[in-house]
Amino acid sequence: MAEDQALKDADLASARTVLKIEQDGLAALSDSLGEPFIKALDMIEAARGRVVITGMGKSGHVGNKIAATMASTGQPAFFVHPGEASHGDLGMVQQDDVVIALSNSGETSELSDFIAYTRRYSIGLIGMTGGASSTLAQASDVALVIPPSPEACSIGMAPTTSTTVMLALGDALAVCLLDRKGFTAQDFKNFHPGGKLGQRLLKVADLIHSGDQMPLISQSALMSAALIEMTAKRFGVVGVVNDDGVLVGIITDGDLRRHMSKDLIDQKAGDVMTAGSVTMEPGQIASEAVAVMNDRKITTLFCVDSTQNQGKPLGILHIHDCLQAGVV
Repeated sequence: MAEDQALKDADLASARTVLKIEQDGLAALSDSLGEPFIKALDMIEAARGRVVITGMGKSGHVGNKIAATMASTGQPAFFVHPGEASHGDLGMVQQDDVVIALSNSGETSELSDFIAYTRRYSIGLIGMTGGASSTLAQASDVALVIPPSPEACSIGMAPTTSTTVMLALGDALAVCLLDRKGFTAQDFKNFHPGGKLGQRLLKVADLIHSGDQMPLISQSALMSAALIEMTAKRFGVVGVVNDDGVLVGIITDGDLRRHMSKDLIDQKAGDVMTAGSVTMEPGQIASEAVAVMNDRKITTLFCVDSTQNQGKPLGILHIHDCLQAGVV
């Protein structure tokens, strides 16, 4: 048992050492940022084409992720393998593009054809490398030099700190470009229609039932008509509107119980309704509507655009719609 615990302690100590070394590498990167980083952002922002990212081995894997992050945050980008580039894929790179080449040493032989191509056709080249005097750094229009930091493995050779730092530097570029372009949550949703991200960013307007599907009755209508509308639309509620079509209240099962009498069906909807019902704006995130419904212990909300539609109902949202869409 003591030996097992000693092994566990050793593993945890080793893991913490790895994280500390990589953390120090990120701190050094942060301290080193300066004018070259700004020039790289300016070059990418000014380009009329795409960002083409390339790298070999572990740098290539990092480059793939950077390209994916940029593409998903509004900056057209894709990855080209340097080996494939030498056998025809250089045709994917256009003069309006900007190339980001990753190589920790800056001397990766497989990048030579890619570098030569960018120089021949005056294509912008950003080098991301740990070699300040390397071939890649010297050939680049902008060299993003990664400060020297030890690799986190015990033999000091496996790409660990260097790839972590490159990945973080790519994230920094992507996020700064996002901020420069004013990329919004709606833009992000457009690029992430599926999965949890898309579900989290669904808006109330994406899920409402509108038009004839809405249970609505006029303020002056009799409750007999309100009950028919309430039953037919099956939301368990009916919205009450005034002569201008503005939502002024709502009738729920609770309202029916509170006003239960022999003459209920002869009463006017406006006399039975609960005035000033809780509503949501169409642009609000659907998860906010779920939170409101859970807090108020209700199952439906009317959607009203108070600025553009003068309080007229645009639709109705049921909590089941949110749950079916994966919004929680």
